[in-house]
Amino acid sequence: MKTYDPHKSATELRQANSRKMNSRVLAMSLIGVVIALVVIYIIYSIAMPAA
Repeated sequence: MKTYDPHKSATELRQANSRKMNSRVLAMSLIGVVIALVVIYIIYSIAMPAA
């Protein structure tokens, strides 16, 4: 694989940036989904009458 930046290897070029923003985006997305599901569950449990 030809690299266009002499300071980066082929592996670094394939894996986005060196600050590892990929894992931060995945973690924040997971937290967002969990919070959304908790909010939906709370709204659903409030809306349903107790049996």
